[in-house]
Formats: sequence, structure tokens, C-alpha cells
Amino acid sequence: MPTLYIVATPIGNLKDISLRAIETLKEVDFILAEDTRESFKLLNHYGIKKPLISYFQHSRLSKVEHILDLLIQGKNLALISDAGTPGINDPGGRLIEEVVKKFGERVQIVPIPGPNAAITALSISGFNADKFLFLGYPPHKKGRNKFFKEVAGSKHPVVFYESVHRILKTLAELNQLENLKDRQIMVARELTKKFETVYRGKIEEIIPQIENQKLGEFVVIVS
Repeated sequence: MPTLYIVATPIGNLKDISLRAIETLKEVDFILAEDTRESFKLLNHYGIKKPLISYFQHSRLSKVEHILDLLIQGKNLALISDAGTPGINDPGGRLIEEVVKKFGERVQIVPIPGPNAAITALSISGFNADKFLFLGYPPHKKGRNKFFKEVAGSKHPVVFYESVHRILKTLAELNQLENLKDRQIMVARELTKKFETVYRGKIEEIIPQIENQKLGEFVVIVS
């Protein structure tokens, strides 16, 4: 039975990969990668030489059909994202949906678990994470107010991602909501990388600390 492996890869430090993930990537017929340039760095580091197929958010239908055809031929594939676990706030989810829809149980879908930025940040937050709400990235335009109101109205910690280009704008908008001004938050920057930094406090205390940051991906957790 052909198998599609969903393989989690490091979110920063290349050592944060499981032995099983390395073994799987060495054994499959093809690797589906969100950004082949990024994936080459990881694969070269571990001496993995397998054909790469680019699969990303705006991949054409013909690319999806090509991938499905490889499974029909009995090939084993591994899906990886730029970093972390595929399918979580990631275009891989659409491909998995198509495979399930077309093949049902005729294709195995096997998770190879590993790093995830949201879970990594939650683990050091100090907030009660028995229950939490994950919201991905805030909308750029339409729906932003609704997004922030959902954050403010949650009874549980809220986790979301933000880019370096929008982090200050996002925090400023959060700080305008009355019931968030005194709430404790944690902002994690560049998790597991060389310049990993964690900021804790109220929103107004954190904004000045990151004003001059020019690089990085951010995870925000609102208590």
C-alpha cells in the first residue's frame, strides 16, 4: 500500500529532528517540500539525497494531480514544510484532504511527529495550557477586528503567529482592547535558533523591547 508520510522538521535548530524522521526521509521515493531551497539545507545536513517536488500554497491543480498519480503508481512520499509540522497553518493540509478524498484507506497517511512552534512556545509560557486556542496568523486586512475580539474574548490562552513586518502593528491593535491591557502575554522570537528571545509582561511593556527587531518569526501567547 502506498504511503504518504507527514514529517515534522526543525523550526530552527537542525538537531531538533527525530531519528524516525531522518530514517523516513531516506527511505521514501520522493519528498514534497514547501520551499525546496530551505529543504535542501536540512537534507544536505543529514546526507539525504531524494528527488524533491515543490508543493506550496499556490501550487497548480496539475501539481496536485501529479502527486496523486505518484501514489497511484505505488510510490511512497514524504511531505515536509519549511519548518515544523505540515498541515498546521500550512498548505500541506489541502494536499492531505485531497489524498483522503481520492483514495480513502487505499493510501496510508502516517504522521512522523516533531517540532511545532505553537506547542514549543506554550511549553515555556508558564500559562495553564490544559486548554488553548490556536488561531494561526491574523488576517492582513479583512477580519482583523474580528480576530482580535476573538483573542480578547477567549477563556483560554490564545496562541498565534506573526511576522516581523506586522508584529508591532498587531501588538498595538491588541493593546487598544480594554480587557487585554492588563493581561500577561508572552512573545517568543526565533524559537530554537541562534537569536531565540522570549519576552514576558504586559503588551505595553513588550512593544518597546521589540521595536528595533528587523528579523524573525514570532509566536504570541495571550494569557
